[in-house]
Amino acid sequence: MQKKKILFICGSLNQTSMMHNISHFMDNYDCYFTPYYYDGIIHLASKTGFLDFSILGGTFRSNTEKYFRENKLKMDYRGLSNDYSLVYTCADLLVPHNIRNKKVILVQEGMTDPETIMFYLVKYFGFSRWLASTSTMGMSNQYNLFCVASEGYKDLFVRKGAKREKIVVTGIPNFDNLKQFLNNDFPYKNHVVVATSDARETFKIDNRKKFIKECVKIANGRQLIFKIHPNEKFDRAIREVNKYAPGALTYTEGNINHMIANCDVLITKYSSVAYVGMEFGKEVHSYFNEDDLKKLMPIQNNGTSAERIARIGIHLLESPNSSLEEIHETFDLKTA
Repeated sequence: MQKKKILFICGSLNQTSMMHNISHFMDNYDCYFTPYYYDGIIHLASKTGFLDFSILGGTFRSNTEKYFRENKLKMDYRGLSNDYSLVYTCADLLVPHNIRNKKVILVQEGMTDPETIMFYLVKYFGFSRWLASTSTMGMSNQYNLFCVASEGYKDLFVRKGAKREKIVVTGIPNFDNLKQFLNNDFPYKNHVVVATSDARETFKIDNRKKFIKECVKIANGRQLIFKIHPNEKFDRAIREVNKYAPGALTYTEGNINHMIANCDVLITKYSSVAYVGMEFGKEVHSYFNEDDLKKLMPIQNNGTSAERIARIGIHLLESPNSSLEEIHETFDLKTA
């Protein structure tokens, strides 16, 4: 009997590795992978390089395709070569037309962007979701189920407009077993680590000079280590660090979770790595309210989220008549 086919829609390296982790538990199915994609004029724009700042192209796509090659994953760009029984995706800002009649499972990637004016224009005036970036995640409701990091995130997505009955609290891969990062060989300890952002590359406001000077002030003489965001222009970022924080170290590669595990202080803006620092009891500086982050903290389940999310997909495929109530009863993680 021919195996049922499953498509995994990827994006950033974090999204791609999450999708790959889920696929590890689906040996009885034929799994294919694709970089993130869409249709029509947006597809044409991505082909010209106009959208290289996003997961539709540029560094994001090239790194994702490199990951596919290195891990020997089968690629089906835009999901055009097969008829898929199930689709996993890490984003619903754009929902391609060729998956809208499929069973779809949306998986939360990590922290969502803050709710700016664009978020409210999307929510109340019907602007396109992608204009407000990940702050609108889950709002399409064009999926069967939405797997999220915690009860706190479930409540957040419902407040934004996602349907509560579609949301399953599973934990999310890459953020559900943070204690593993305590065992590392990163050579520095008791430092101040800074996780920079790609805000400028994605056309957001970022006063890098002011941010670096704030980092220097917080460090107060301690060793500063800057981990440059993988989507940034490295030369520019390193030049700015050298100018405004002389003596600081800069890394463009390496596991930032190991850097955080060994640090005393973590500084970031809107990055999900804030959760890593909080889990380890570090002093964390971010642009989010710490009490809010504590409510949203991803469930720590010893790295079992990927398997749980895979089992949900298998359940959808093999028990298509089961109710949402049954799925919640079987797969929801209760934290209370």
